[in-house]
Amino acid sequence: MLDGVVRFPPEFAARYRAKGYWEDRSLADTFSEVFAKYADRVAIIDRDRHITYAEIDERSTRLALNLLDEGIKPLDRVVMQLPNVVEFVYLYFALQKIGCIPILALPTHRFREVSQFVELSGAVACAAPDRAKEFDYREMIRRIRDTSKTLRWGMILGDAPPGFLSLTDLIERQTKRSPGELKKIIIDPEDPALFQLSGGTTGISKLIPRTHNDYVYNSKLAASVTAVGAAKVLLDVLPLAHNLPLACPGLQGFLLHGGKVVLATTTRGEDIFRLIERHRVTHVHVVPALLIRWLNDPLIKGFDLSSLQVIQSGGQRLQPEVRRRAEELIPSVTVQENFGMAEGMLMFVRLDDPEEVRMEMVGRPISPDDEVRLVDEDDHEVAPGEVGEFLARGPYTLRGYYGVPEYNAKAFTRDGFYRSGDLMRRHPSGNYLVAGRKKDLINRGGEKISAEEIENLILTHPAVQNVACVPMPDPLLGERMCACVVLRRGGVLTLKELVAFLANEEIARHKLPERLEIVDDFPLSPFGKVSKKELTETITMKLKEEEKL
Repeated sequence: MLDGVVRFPPEFAARYRAKGYWEDRSLADTFSEVFAKYADRVAIIDRDRHITYAEIDERSTRLALNLLDEGIKPLDRVVMQLPNVVEFVYLYFALQKIGCIPILALPTHRFREVSQFVELSGAVACAAPDRAKEFDYREMIRRIRDTSKTLRWGMILGDAPPGFLSLTDLIERQTKRSPGELKKIIIDPEDPALFQLSGGTTGISKLIPRTHNDYVYNSKLAASVTAVGAAKVLLDVLPLAHNLPLACPGLQGFLLHGGKVVLATTTRGEDIFRLIERHRVTHVHVVPALLIRWLNDPLIKGFDLSSLQVIQSGGQRLQPEVRRRAEELIPSVTVQENFGMAEGMLMFVRLDDPEEVRMEMVGRPISPDDEVRLVDEDDHEVAPGEVGEFLARGPYTLRGYYGVPEYNAKAFTRDGFYRSGDLMRRHPSGNYLVAGRKKDLINRGGEKISAEEIENLILTHPAVQNVACVPMPDPLLGERMCACVVLRRGGVLTLKELVAFLANEEIARHKLPERLEIVDDFPLSPFGKVSKKELTETITMKLKEEEKL
């Protein structure tokens, strides 16, 4: 076991094995079978490139052998910072064949974040494109390598200068090594198969170890409740490094079933609609802000989207109005809410659930051994129907972040439940309703207001396309609420009108917004969520400027 990884307690590991959740096989062994079983089928479509299962296996094997030639070895950590291209897939599976551990960074991460990932993990290599518009990844890697004690290699997709490895060359270059060498590598299925990144919007991201055992189970479970099959086609438009598009069910779940995955490097509505029409896409993963943007794009009516069956939404709760509009515009589709986290626990609304559940709730756990507690601030379980912090434990939920024992002591209960920071309420049906986050509250003179509660109401206003309620500093009350609103095309709204509209909902007056900011769009965090932190900072700066006038 890699030092710094928190193991599952032996009694839990034994139970998960006995129940068949853990198969004690590596990701490499699992997908070796998959690649052979569906060898001649098209697995990946990347622009005009159609790649079969056999070709993924062949090229990732050659890449793995060439990486061994360069000196990369089992349990080495490699930062992957590639966009949604097939080379991501080749490298991901090549590292699995070696028993290396990819750290799934995003193309939008820059020097500060990547250098932190390298330092936290002891990574020996970084893989990235050569450039993205004006940004040069090669220069960033060079800077990190100059100061890092562990980083030795930079693998570049594109123009690799002297001192860097060419990822394309590593994929294509013939090697004298035999593929049989990979079979000799012993991989502990309780070791991390990869590191995901925690999704906090402040501080340094923590490394989330996902083991071979838990990550295979994760994808199989997610596929079982999302109608995945050999004839289904996933459009992966969210960054592949994210847990949702990679494994919930994502790339892994579709490949496990012989399906097809179309990769997209654009989120532009017209491009997405064209890909859905051309490849008869059946499934797509979204975050709410992205889906709202597409639904409000007039071009959506100009394409045949009738192949689309499931729009899987995660990251933030999707409002009922958005789901209804999606299903009206695309009658073939079901919008499926899921609540998940890179740390593990997944909850899905089932596709055949009643409308009340599909529209209002975020689902229920997908494993029989997923354990959930809702607790108050003293860690006492709340009464049925009451709001509490969501705690999780189970066969694919981590027992500790990598290498941070002091942080783990706060982030986990003594008996191993992960403290998510999400506020939830359990419905009698067994499904859960989101009540916000512990940190997504406006504390107005001691009265704590759930931003999500007010956002849900504002979204029903006919002029509003999207909304984020954030705290703004106040010298007397500490915080007041500011509603940041994206208007529908041609929409007009004033604060007075908004307050009058909300007053009709008969809510407590202290919950009414005290400022309205009209914005063109919301800033997004690297994880695709609305960055409320950035919105708050912008409002704070405006308040300071207004005070000077």
